[in-house]
Amino acid sequence: MNTRNLKQWLSYLEQLHPNEIDMGLARVQEVAQRLRLPHLAKKIITVTGTNGKGSTCALLASLVAGQGLSVGVYSSPHLLRYNERVRINAEEVSDTQLCAAFTAVEEARAEVSLTYFEMGTLAAFWLFAQSSLDVVILEVGLGGRLDAVNIIDADVAVVTSIGIDHKDWLGDTRDSVAYEKAGIFRPELPAVCGDIDPPEQLLTRAALLKTPLVLRGRDFDLALSEHVWHWRGLDGQGNPIYLQDIPLLSLPVENAAVALQAYALLDLPWQPQVLIDSLCQATMQGRLQNVTVQWQSRSLSLLLDVAHNPHAAHYLATRLAAQPIKGRRLAVLGVLDDKDLSGVLDCMQAQIGNWAVAPLPTSRSCRVESLHGALEARQAVVASYGNIAQAIEAQCVQATADDQIIIFGSFYTVAEALLWLERQQ
Repeated sequence: MNTRNLKQWLSYLEQLHPNEIDMGLARVQEVAQRLRLPHLAKKIITVTGTNGKGSTCALLASLVAGQGLSVGVYSSPHLLRYNERVRINAEEVSDTQLCAAFTAVEEARAEVSLTYFEMGTLAAFWLFAQSSLDVVILEVGLGGRLDAVNIIDADVAVVTSIGIDHKDWLGDTRDSVAYEKAGIFRPELPAVCGDIDPPEQLLTRAALLKTPLVLRGRDFDLALSEHVWHWRGLDGQGNPIYLQDIPLLSLPVENAAVALQAYALLDLPWQPQVLIDSLCQATMQGRLQNVTVQWQSRSLSLLLDVAHNPHAAHYLATRLAAQPIKGRRLAVLGVLDDKDLSGVLDCMQAQIGNWAVAPLPTSRSCRVESLHGALEARQAVVASYGNIAQAIEAQCVQATADDQIIIFGSFYTVAEALLWLERQQ
């Protein structure tokens, strides 16, 4: 009997496979068959996209739970605890449950080599299979076509947005990225695309597969007014449906529009006020997360966001521009070295009056000298620090109650900020 605790399991998984990423489905399919995994739930939704996957999954889960239905969510990466990746009815699964799942997968895989992500994916599937769920929501880790999540046939496939990221794996054009993301489509089963300008390759793949593709701007859309927004879309039979006067949300309304359309295709109960309340209740750590911290007898405002590429940074900048403040906006920035730093800075520079940059606790971190140099070349006010915590504290020292500190650039950046916040309590 295996007696590893969760920390030991995760350390073991990191050493299992020679590569962190090993695209392909054959190995994970083989182990899934050995596990004899039944259909994971009555309804399954798979979600991919360059940005917006996590918040779309959170919004979908809230819509489903609001109907009194049971729901499981598999997402990645996590911020502080691995348990965040597997939630059942809004609760993170326990260490004990994860250890049992890893044990089951380990026994089934035998000689088959699996990556950290593949082991975790199969463990999540195993846990969902034990739970008799109404709906399971699966977030793709990377791409779609060759991601481990894609061994499951979803009742609805969702593509939130299509931008250029992970060039080494997905290619350096929107068409190449679209091809990979369209890999989650299935013949005759509906798909939703939230990108207002979907690449031709996405449309072509849907046509070849005879996948009914529901497009934003054509089949569903949203309209914003000052304090509310409105949604239109299609139900599972292709009939028009509407939701009016939805309050503005803490999560992006564009992703809420996608979540509503995916939900509508599942033929689940459609109760307008229940759906609106469910959207308003949805939150997600590290996405447009407002935090107030007491610092040296002052109450300071922080905003945490994992925006790590130009598309996400543009959305963050748009939200900031729409919410002017009395004082300045001070940034804390840390990014990974494979990200489009110049594109991120292009989007955010106009919103930030002062920058603090720092390395991240990973070998993939962008060097602080590179961050500092890129901002200095733009004539920005910038200072470098040894880690994210030091950068946050430096900004807190100079911030006033009218200022706002924006902490962004990576999941690692936000995770370090959350750890720092825990230490302030």
